[in-house]
Amino acid sequence: MTLWLLGLNHQTAPVDLRERVAFAGDSLGTALASLRALPEVSEAALLSTCNRTEVYAVAADGEALAGWLDGQAQGLGAYLYRHRDADAVRHLFRVATGLDSMVLGEPQILGQVKDAWVLAREHGALGGRLDRLFQQTFAVAKRARTDTRIGVNPVSVASTAVRLAQDSFASLPDSTVLLIGAGETIELAARHLAKGGVRRLLVANRTLAHAQDLASRHGGYALPLAELDRHLAEADVVFSATASREPVLRQAQVEAALAARRRKPVLLFDLAVPRDIEPRVAALADAYLYTVDDLERAVEDNRRGRHEAAEAAEAIIDLQVARYMETLHAGGRQETLKRLRSLGDSTRDELLARARQQLAGGRDTDEVLQFLAHTLTNRLLHPPTAALREAALSGDLELARAAERLFPDKALYSHSPIPSPAAPRLPDDPEPAP
Repeated sequence: MTLWLLGLNHQTAPVDLRERVAFAGDSLGTALASLRALPEVSEAALLSTCNRTEVYAVAADGEALAGWLDGQAQGLGAYLYRHRDADAVRHLFRVATGLDSMVLGEPQILGQVKDAWVLAREHGALGGRLDRLFQQTFAVAKRARTDTRIGVNPVSVASTAVRLAQDSFASLPDSTVLLIGAGETIELAARHLAKGGVRRLLVANRTLAHAQDLASRHGGYALPLAELDRHLAEADVVFSATASREPVLRQAQVEAALAARRRKPVLLFDLAVPRDIEPRVAALADAYLYTVDDLERAVEDNRRGRHEAAEAAEAIIDLQVARYMETLHAGGRQETLKRLRSLGDSTRDELLARARQQLAGGRDTDEVLQFLAHTLTNRLLHPPTAALREAALSGDLELARAAERLFPDKALYSHSPIPSPAAPRLPDDPEPAP
């Protein structure tokens, strides 16, 4: 089984493709269950955010994973990236550290990776390999953010949108801002808006209690999503980030609001994937619509400013990937040693039990000892002897050389467990090695 990563993100696919494979809420758990049910997959985790959907799996091959993704939304093949083993480990480390984010070093992605890990554990989709990988990922991300300046004064897409609104369109102290949703992205936007002195803040959400909680913390007014049309015309700026599979704001609603505003322009930021605001809104003369893809150009300056810190974080990640793979390979060799030891122990215990039965049945002691020694030797030496004979016939020199290193001539005879009659073991001699 191989560690695989298949996915698409803001760098490889436009938002209209990303939203077709964006999973949230119950759909995320359902998708994970169907992924784990594939016969080729033994472990799986699914990371789905506004900017990426990624499948991490221990699987027999990557084609089954690609087929599963294509079943969710056809035509993704050209936009998918595929990594395996060390490259998959490196990618996950970079994602969790914020090095693969639209906003370099943004901190929210680490929490989203942790959520993906928790969900996979809750659904029984993780085994030891992926579980250890994710836990190592959290340690690496923490170290990279602590040892470099990649996490200093982090900038989010929400804060970038607020700054863009201030710089290019509206003065916050003179504006009414409508927030649609009550999740982490909207929470971040609310913080920046409140800090910027926004004149009036409206929060609309399907669950009114969540809107009330967020509004109370930032001096805003809460309203149910059902009353959106009644208040839309009041908003100079709209931020929307929900988990809805369908648009929550359509062209006709915005057109009606603009008419009520007497064509006073409105700025709209759609920070959700799938998109919350119908794309046709952008065709309205007095509506200025930005999506998460549009914001990437606005955060390019931030990415350049963090380049030096990113290089230091990349160096940490390269080192940690090498250490992780060494540990993984050592663990695989350790499993081989454990199986070898287990075979020896079980063979010994079985033959010892048979020898005791023979003694209890009155068999001659010397005869029983001969049986035990002869049978134990044959049982333990037969598999390697047969393998070496086959290697000699097939010309497998590598196995023969390995056997020579394992069993040099002196090693075979220098530590006999039976004392020589010519040199009897004294009472204070150490016990011979088992």
